[in-house]
Amino acid sequence: ISSAGDRKALSHPEVIDKRIKTNEDFLWTIEVPLTGKIIIDVEFLDLKVLSQDSGEFYSIWADGSTENQSKATAVTSLGRMLTESIYTDIMINAAGGSIGAHRAVLAARSPVFRSMFLHDLKEKELSEINILDMPLDACQAFLSYVYGNIQNGDFLIHRLALLQAADKYDIADLKEACHLSLLDDIDTKNVLERLQNAYLYQLPELKASCMRYLVKFGKIFEIRDEFNVFMQCADRDLISEVFHEVLGTWKGF
Repeated sequence: ISSAGDRKALSHPEVIDKRIKTNEDFLWTIEVPLTGKIIIDVEFLDLKVLSQDSGEFYSIWADGSTENQSKATAVTSLGRMLTESIYTDIMINAAGGSIGAHRAVLAARSPVFRSMFLHDLKEKELSEINILDMPLDACQAFLSYVYGNIQNGDFLIHRLALLQAADKYDIADLKEACHLSLLDDIDTKNVLERLQNAYLYQLPELKASCMRYLVKFGKIFEIRDEFNVFMQCADRDLISEVFHEVLGTWKGF
């Protein structure tokens, strides 16, 4: 810190590692025993920004920026391989149509697909995979996620189908993405379906949220008829859990 009046200089040895989120974070209180015009030189030893894709910090002066740009370009190119059917070598047969894909990409993203291609299975011989329990548009959304170019709107529309595919083909990051998304907008129209899926695919946080919404928020009484049908058709263990939740809550009153 230098004073323009007497040309004296003061140095402060402190190095501050600070995370800056808003404009207010740029305001730092500094006690200086000088009057008059003050010139403050701030040296950024390193400046990092948060990647919206990975959620990680990378330096704008180091290789982070180049690495991030490289990843973005690679993902875009990977998406084009799917949308433009560039050198596809396997067909995915869904309910309502087929989509060309690439063995290497599928094997890299899913240990189930990798096992299919390593062993002498019909998928290896016929160069096709049947996913006939999945509509074509949902299958397209699934492959778009695998290739890294899914649109958020498509993801929201096909969350349950994507959850089923993620569980079936052991794609953990997709399963977790669906899990977190399904927590956001639970209501009386979807809570029973989500509770069933939470039980089926072992999603404890979603199951707890659905239970809380039904029991502690008293929504059971708003969908009494639908709930009665659900209790007649649901798995016995899930029915038992619901009853325990109801009894536990009523005992608290």
